[in-house]
Amino acid sequence: MTRAATITPFVAGAEIHIPVGVSAVRTRYRERAMELVAAERLGRHSKMSFRIVPLDFPATDSGELWVKGEMLYAPRLLPESGKLTALAFGVGTLGAEFEHRISTLFGERKASLAVALDSLANELLMDVSRRLQDRILAAAQKQGLDVSGELHAGDPGLDLSAQGLVLRMAEAHSVGVHVSAGLLLNPLKSTSVVFGVGENLPAATWSRCDECRSRPKCGFAKRRELEALEKLAMNAGIAR
Repeated sequence: MTRAATITPFVAGAEIHIPVGVSAVRTRYRERAMELVAAERLGRHSKMSFRIVPLDFPATDSGELWVKGEMLYAPRLLPESGKLTALAFGVGTLGAEFEHRISTLFGERKASLAVALDSLANELLMDVSRRLQDRILAAAQKQGLDVSGELHAGDPGLDLSAQGLVLRMAEAHSVGVHVSAGLLLNPLKSTSVVFGVGENLPAATWSRCDECRSRPKCGFAKRRELEALEKLAMNAGIAR
């Protein structure tokens, strides 16, 4: 099953805000970047594609997961309980507009605005990533399946060389995303992901951020932790 969609993260209400503690100068450039995104409708070609692919063989402790005749080595996706029956592969992109506009700004010697726009684009890409995850979860739930674990090529537990396989399984070509010889995604403002899918899967007890040295000061990691706490609180409320 493949799902592809075009989305407009800025117009559709991505949660873009001015972080606390940012200097007045950075705030001003950030606001100008937001105005630029709105005025030029940057991100209007944002797209995503995903596919839930059944395993060729039952998962074993070896960590070798076979899908459509290809092997993905991802032992972290092996659940502590339940049954892993499939993998969900996804890709999302803002398109090439942002990188082109950022390059133009640098060429015009507007480096501060270019940096602000690059930072804003990264936040919009995170919004695309969250929406991609939500759609994968919804598609799995329709099949009565659970989703657990999240890995990106290059994370601890999933070698960067897996990037090509992930994109092939997600049918990334359908949304214009490709991988370079250096294993970079093209367009640059793109992301790919793999989730474990199966029956009665427990929530993952690890995060892709666990081993990152930048975690203590990373706003992305803090947002992920807050989202996880909110989900736990919501689930506890449902249980009561």
